[in-house]
Amino acid sequence: MFAIPGLVVLLVQAYLRPQEYFLQLQAVPLLYLFLALALFGLAVDLKLRHTQLVASPLLGWVLAFVGWSLFTLALRLPSGLQTAATDFMIPFTFFFLASQGVQSFRALAVVAGTVLVIGLFLAFVGVHQGVAPFGCFKLDPDARDASGSYDGRSCTNEAECAGGDAEPDADYACERVGLLGTSSVGGGRVRYRGALNDPNELALTLAAGLPFAFAFFERKRSAGRLLLLGLTLALVGVCVFLTGSRGGQLVFLAVLAVYFVKRYGPRGLAIVLVCAAPMLALSGGRSDADASSEERLEMLRSAMELLRWYPFRGVGYAQIMEYQALTAHNSYALAGAELGFPGLVLFTCLIYLPFKIVGTIERRYADDGSASVARTWATAIRASMTGMTIGIFFLSFCYHQILWIYWGIVGALYQATKAHDPKLEVSLDRKDFVRIILIDVALVFVMTAYTSLKVK
Repeated sequence: MFAIPGLVVLLVQAYLRPQEYFLQLQAVPLLYLFLALALFGLAVDLKLRHTQLVASPLLGWVLAFVGWSLFTLALRLPSGLQTAATDFMIPFTFFFLASQGVQSFRALAVVAGTVLVIGLFLAFVGVHQGVAPFGCFKLDPDARDASGSYDGRSCTNEAECAGGDAEPDADYACERVGLLGTSSVGGGRVRYRGALNDPNELALTLAAGLPFAFAFFERKRSAGRLLLLGLTLALVGVCVFLTGSRGGQLVFLAVLAVYFVKRYGPRGLAIVLVCAAPMLALSGGRSDADASSEERLEMLRSAMELLRWYPFRGVGYAQIMEYQALTAHNSYALAGAELGFPGLVLFTCLIYLPFKIVGTIERRYADDGSASVARTWATAIRASMTGMTIGIFFLSFCYHQILWIYWGIVGALYQATKAHDPKLEVSLDRKDFVRIILIDVALVFVMTAYTSLKVK
């Protein structure tokens, strides 16, 4: 599978963004080089017939979602179409390469292993950052993520950074000094860089990758893989805790619940809830938690109002900030506000269909001992998508490349399974479509009613 090396380095670049710390790499177009390598590898695979041009069930829905997004923008701001198309190219490429270029369980294991190793590295950086001393950071006035440069001084509060050797007219923050030029935010909440510079997004990303450690252990129950699973649980769990992300903690617990319920039935859920109590109790509440919740509710209510005002076309892709101060902090509300109800339905199709794919695989081969590899990866991906579905309720993740990578991994599972069972077919039927519409109607009603009651 010649496409795999290019896809692996693309994943490393997407998650870790090495050019943001090793500044010498900024002169090298890493993204386009790795993209060319992956596409060249895919072309070689097609030439050698290692890969077949079999469309993933998600491909048509992804194209429809992209097309509708661009259509809504064309109605609102035609001059932004070229930039929007470029923005979509990156997440779509990740999805396409994973869902079309990975067509064996061995290749799927390589991709999942890459995501797992990246997650372990990110968790290590996060845990180190969470116990590192505080230092003074001179904030970049042009940055929107409260990032800055460490000036070498230690501190215990922002007042200390503003005095002494502080530069006139510069703003400072007292945050933990992490590896690779990273720093905490909000008084100690750990985060990474680039696309994962938000603690909530880091927590979601780490928790969503956790099931792959379970899958590797299930494939081979060895001492080494048990150690890997334990290390992953510990590092990811501690890092998610240190992010201070309540949504991230819910995702972490939801992922564990999938495995405990599978193993112990309803009792498994009770076990997870009991084990969750100490984690939730120790996390307590952030000093800014109430203000953050109120702000999110206000933005969510505003997004629901936009959906009511523009039910068909929305306000246009990436245009919500033209109508409110912040984004919706809810992927479903964001899709509805920007893309209208049709866009929300398309987005929900892309959330619903992965569960149908993995569920079909788990049921179809439930009694087939030779298909244990398919069931193992289906359960892992179901756990990841369960966490992702919950996590994006608290984040604006519709167009985030991490979500699209997981859509690609779902497609890869389908392709690998279909290579062994050509009769496998999964698609959305009329009943599924009706369910999706009903889910979205209920979702809009609940979010509108809740925010109307909570926001005065």
